[in-house]
Amino acid sequence: MTKQIKINNNLIGNNHRTFIIAEVAQAHDGSLGMAHAFIDMAAEAGIDAIKFQTHIASAESTLDETFRVAFSHQDQTRYDYWKRMEFTQDQWQGLARHANDNGLVFLSSAFSLEAVNLLKELDMPAWKIGSGEFRSTSLIDTMLDTGKPILLSTGMSNWDEIDNSVAYIKDKGNDVAIFQCTSQYPTPLDKVGLNNIDEIRNRYNCVAGLSDHSGTIWPSISAMAKRVDIVEVHITMHPKAFGPDVSSSLTTSQLKTVVEARDAFAIMHNNPISKDMMASEMREMRNLFTKSVAPKRDLSAGEVLEAGMLTLKKPGTGIPETEMTKLYGKKLLHDVPCNVLLKYSDIIDRN
Repeated sequence: MTKQIKINNNLIGNNHRTFIIAEVAQAHDGSLGMAHAFIDMAAEAGIDAIKFQTHIASAESTLDETFRVAFSHQDQTRYDYWKRMEFTQDQWQGLARHANDNGLVFLSSAFSLEAVNLLKELDMPAWKIGSGEFRSTSLIDTMLDTGKPILLSTGMSNWDEIDNSVAYIKDKGNDVAIFQCTSQYPTPLDKVGLNNIDEIRNRYNCVAGLSDHSGTIWPSISAMAKRVDIVEVHITMHPKAFGPDVSSSLTTSQLKTVVEARDAFAIMHNNPISKDMMASEMREMRNLFTKSVAPKRDLSAGEVLEAGMLTLKKPGTGIPETEMTKLYGKKLLHDVPCNVLLKYSDIIDRN
């Protein structure tokens, strides 16, 4: 049985419905108001958790860091960009409170020890380790020391590296969820790697997730059909919004579609059907759609039934087809018109 983890009051794994995380990242573009708007948007869509990224420029970056995507019209350096993305601890506290008030789990990825310490003050219920942080031992150790579950993305790791990371986390006693992830923005559908979800689940006996950057609904929906435990998708207010991750993100309407699919899959997966019981419940419908023995033409009393005189017609409330050949050689007691079913009571010798 797949291991289960708990984030706040949410049980994840063991065939509970898929836990959906909406990843804002830097889609707020440094605007606190926009960050709060994303919380409202995500809550309206019906997801389970909203996740930001907590960047502290002086703690994680240098002037030597280059832009992954040359998009900014106002930041001279990547360091400047991270600086502009910063919120104060009080502002993060306000975002967390807003999320919780809307029934959402508040998460944020930390990219420095300072960021971890800031988020610890918010009582983070779980820690997301981004794909680029799998070698950040001191960062991971600080998260592990809290005893909270670890959500590990694997977009830049090979199997040996994932083996080592998972063993390290489990050795510390923390629960862990492992995400299949491809660190391409956007991720082409032929690079999503859904096959790795089952490999992760079987290899590590853990909660398995998908962190998707395709900018489409299809990987999430397909993964949920395979009963993935967690799905994480980036979100945007509009497909033409500003920012480097817009092409990798889902809009509000797309996010709602993913949630609707999640809920539909949960109903179907959690309600196995007995074919025998269903057939019994469908007895009236079976009678409507199946057929019984009927005359091909008007038949007269005294006629002896022969092959070619009988056919099959609806409904299925009369003599079944399996009994047809047994009727041959029997004599009719009554006239039987061609537009009614033949009955055993119409036959003199029914034995």
